[in-house]
Amino acid sequence: MIDFERLRILTESAKYDVSCSSSGSSRRNTKRGLGNAEMGGICHSFTEDGRCISLLKILLTNKCSYDCQYCVNRRSNDVERAEATPEEICELVMSFYRRNMIEGLFLSSAVDQSPDATMEKLLDTVIRLRKLHRFNGYIHLKGIPSADKKLIMRAGEFVDRMSFNIELPSERSLKLLAPQKSKVGILSPMGYMATEKKQALSLKYNKFLPAGQTTQMIVGASPESDGQIIRLTQGLYKKFALKRVYFSSYVPTNEKNALLPTSPVGILREHRLYQVDWLLRFYGFKAEEILDENENLPEGYDPKCHWALKHPEFFPVEINTAPAEVLLRVPGIGFKGAYKIVNARRYGKLDFLDLAKMRIVLKRAINFITCNGKFFGTENQLAVKNTLLLTSTDSVILSQLSMFSNDEIRQSVLQGEI
Repeated sequence: MIDFERLRILTESAKYDVSCSSSGSSRRNTKRGLGNAEMGGICHSFTEDGRCISLLKILLTNKCSYDCQYCVNRRSNDVERAEATPEEICELVMSFYRRNMIEGLFLSSAVDQSPDATMEKLLDTVIRLRKLHRFNGYIHLKGIPSADKKLIMRAGEFVDRMSFNIELPSERSLKLLAPQKSKVGILSPMGYMATEKKQALSLKYNKFLPAGQTTQMIVGASPESDGQIIRLTQGLYKKFALKRVYFSSYVPTNEKNALLPTSPVGILREHRLYQVDWLLRFYGFKAEEILDENENLPEGYDPKCHWALKHPEFFPVEINTAPAEVLLRVPGIGFKGAYKIVNARRYGKLDFLDLAKMRIVLKRAINFITCNGKFFGTENQLAVKNTLLLTSTDSVILSQLSMFSNDEIRQSVLQGEI
């Protein structure tokens, strides 16, 4: 069984990876197995900064052969090192699951020796979990770029979701800060996994990556603009049918490299990118519509409000006649709100009181809509801008929760009391 010190090192080393959402799987359970990865079988728990903590997030090892300058586990960094065997990870997962501490596993690893050697160990771990321990729960595996295609495709048959993290938005930045990695080595696995997933869906075969694949980009470690990041995100969704693109604000781990920031980036920029990601996936926006002239998102306004302020010719929108895709572009009307309006107006005309009952954010929406031809907003553009302006643009620095944040929790874990 893995000892506490190794467990602490390997879980702490994994905390910078945020691609751990545990939704969307439809893997069938096996008889006499333990756990459940169906959509209703995963409990979600989130930290204050939005990160999911329902999965055991751990590295197989943090002993890395690579020297990526932004990474805390880089070869040249003087940190505590540890590794676990595939069987130790399996025992840990089963023990934690039986004690109701986790609902699934997020497994990653530093590149030890070579990509193929590391991927073989990761594959061995998930096969043991599924076949030997009969674990039916959710597994998210972070693949190793440039590993052999056969190893990666084999892993896709046993896990619910895989991710190959792009990390830096341009190949130039990769060469400067992560010379052992390449754009081809990261995108190639994403390509053939997308092809295999598409084929599996056409054959109604849900065993290959039932929850799809994701990726992650580090925001602020390199000088790329928001425009470059957003266009890349849009391209990834279109080409590889990704479930999610995650963004992680850079946290300084290397003060010796002059190319890297010396202070935390903060979460406001990350938050704005997530807002754009939502607009791209659910609201019908294109990257070209959202971006400002300087290729960066404004801090003071959320992206949809900023778009609305730049396009006064689109407004006001009549609530009782506008189609759902038009309502979705109105500040203060979200995805659910738009479809509530469309469904409710079939039974009669709506007024502002009806919108308030639907919990539409009228403080934002009132300057962009009419109800039965009536407009109760203001035509003073400065007043509208002030209404939509973020009250504080200060970047807040939040830290991720640790599984073992103090001695009391540590003792509880060891004694099986949580």
